[in-house]
Amino acid sequence: MEHALVGGGAGFIGSHLCAALVSRGLSVTCVDNLSTGTRDNIASLLNHQHFTLLTEDISLLDTERWVRGDMPAPNYIFHLASPASVVDYLRLPVETLMVNSQGTHRLLDLARACGSRFLFTSTSEIYGDPLVHPQSEEYWGNVSPNGPRSCYDESKRFAEALTMQYWRSYGVDIRIVRIFNTYGPHSRLDDGRVVPNFIGQALAGEPITIYGDGKQTRSFCYVSDLVAGLLATMFTENVAGQVFNLGNPEEHTIVEFAEIVSSLVAEFKGRDGQDERPLLEWRDLPIDDPTRRRPDIEKAHKFLGWEPSVRLQDGLRQTISWFGAGHEHETISAVRGAHGAGAAE
Repeated sequence: MEHALVGGGAGFIGSHLCAALVSRGLSVTCVDNLSTGTRDNIASLLNHQHFTLLTEDISLLDTERWVRGDMPAPNYIFHLASPASVVDYLRLPVETLMVNSQGTHRLLDLARACGSRFLFTSTSEIYGDPLVHPQSEEYWGNVSPNGPRSCYDESKRFAEALTMQYWRSYGVDIRIVRIFNTYGPHSRLDDGRVVPNFIGQALAGEPITIYGDGKQTRSFCYVSDLVAGLLATMFTENVAGQVFNLGNPEEHTIVEFAEIVSSLVAEFKGRDGQDERPLLEWRDLPIDDPTRRRPDIEKAHKFLGWEPSVRLQDGLRQTISWFGAGHEHETISAVRGAHGAGAAE
């Protein structure tokens, strides 16, 4: 049986990836310090004979246990271990810098020692507030190196450079993906991302918070499509040393998206969503919040045969149902105080 190590496997995207890998017939070791992930996300896997949870910090991970053979050497290493929402990485800036630098270094050394294939999950945030639209993998970005979001943006850029150097210097089979806005079950109401923000506020009957003029754009990819892209990147042959954008190129302004969410939440509550007009609350745009964000996914389509298939309304209905079933009663005070229009992942 092949083995996969998933850093950050109890997080929003990581938990879906772990489930997909187990379903694919791999044994999985999930390493997560639960700073932003939760056991609830992987509850269905905890008793599975081919799933192991290590509640440890990737930045401090003792990788020698795999090298010594105390644990099965991973055939595949997926590095998703980083706070990924604005709220989380502004709360944990040093930890974010360390997991994307020291943590990446440790996992790359492990991949080199064990001959593992390595996938690093970067972010569309490395493009910053882009001067090129849509963003292709060749674009270098427009990023503040020392602004409030640099703990995330710059540490991801450093991790990309380190990952590529392990391919050039040591021949490690690496792949890099840049994740654009992703949504779906297992995200948190209070993590500051666009989708849980808007859904949580709409479910609670609160005004939807819009930062700036609401004309800034985002492209939203459902989590099952994103996971399919991660699997395609890892298991496609002859793409070592490549970088791929993964996201949905369908672009919406933040105000348009608020209207879509408001209508679908009304539908979920049994009202006529067509007649629903969102109540909006306007806030100042945070520092370094990008105005436009849309991936060019031509490269992923050409080399991986990947493109998203879940329609926005269908994915949002699934997400609203998930939140509505278990989270509608929760307070949204943290949501209303969240930062910005939402992070990339």
